[in-house]
Amino acid sequence: MNIHEYQAKKLLEGFGIPISKGEPVLAASDIDSAVDSMPGPVYVVKSQIHAGGRGKGTFKELAADAKGGVRVSFSADEAKANAHEMFGKTLVTQQTGPAGKQVNRLYIEDGADIETELYLSILVDRETSLFSFVASTEGGMDIEAVAHDTPEKIHTVGIDTLKGITDADVEKLNKAFELTGVAAEDGKTLFPALYKAFVESDMSLLEVNPLVVLKDGHLRVLDAKVSFDGNAMFRQAALADLRDETEEDEKELEASKYDLAYIALDGDIGCMVNGAGLAMATMDIIKLYGAEPANFLDVGGGATTEKVTAAFKIITSDPNVKGILVNIFGGIMRCDVIAQGVVQAVQDVGLSVPLVVRLEGTKVKEGKDIINNSDLNVIAADDLDDAAQKIVKAVKG
Repeated sequence: MNIHEYQAKKLLEGFGIPISKGEPVLAASDIDSAVDSMPGPVYVVKSQIHAGGRGKGTFKELAADAKGGVRVSFSADEAKANAHEMFGKTLVTQQTGPAGKQVNRLYIEDGADIETELYLSILVDRETSLFSFVASTEGGMDIEAVAHDTPEKIHTVGIDTLKGITDADVEKLNKAFELTGVAAEDGKTLFPALYKAFVESDMSLLEVNPLVVLKDGHLRVLDAKVSFDGNAMFRQAALADLRDETEEDEKELEASKYDLAYIALDGDIGCMVNGAGLAMATMDIIKLYGAEPANFLDVGGGATTEKVTAAFKIITSDPNVKGILVNIFGGIMRCDVIAQGVVQAVQDVGLSVPLVVRLEGTKVKEGKDIINNSDLNVIAADDLDDAAQKIVKAVKG
């Protein structure tokens, strides 16, 4: 689960982490009062969407040379004008894709007197099985570009999860950030507080870009991106209210109601598969034969007819889908359950695109019989390679 910047900062503030004064705007009518609540004379107006690159983004409805989705304003009137211009518009960034995202929330923030910008993140390092800090002196920039062009400027500090963050870890971070004096002293409290927030809130990512050194020497979190581990939400009930469903793909949102692992993609062949590895292999072989998958969908090992029916409906609700590949290898999952779900879904919503079904494993004979006796216009496949070739050929005509 992702949250907005203003929500992330409010959460971090509860752990004693220094942030700038700010006010969220959830309706255009709240803009003027939010700006007036800031001390000024510098105001920062920030679009709140679940995507990075806001500052370099462009609005579909505005001129190409219009300012981006994060604007520094030097008077209250300028801040109000910027906010009114941005609110409700569609912001396109490198991460949103060409469709962009509508800006339904803003964050009005007090300006900061910045001396230095740094990059910090905490994430789950799967290579070391540690929670790790990623630190760089190149804050405010695209960290992928930094990693590519100057990898020596990125430092990783793994934290022993049994010991927690130690004084030695803090010293490594201060050294990586080249902090001295007041900033280094702030680091002794800031870095453990960030780690505490990460662990206790079950975050999967905490990114601060930039973390700034102010001209008075103190550290401040100037931006914050937070993602939570969805598997841990059962013990983070207090965070559930932070979810903004308007930022999520409708199909992914519907899939979550049935505990389906679904991710929308840009292709035109819908996929329904059991098992994440087989789902990845299915997408790969579709690409191998010259087409693109429209989704990742793992119905899981214990799927019911109801879940399979829901999964099929979600796939067919995507207007980009021109063909569907059902690829099931039944171990725990039974092929007859999949077949019943497919038949039920087609009866409910109809079928206007080619459908290729490959079944193998537990109850495969019963599953094939259900499909064959259903009068559905289904293309049968013997194995994955055969199935991929048939659905690509059917889609491409």
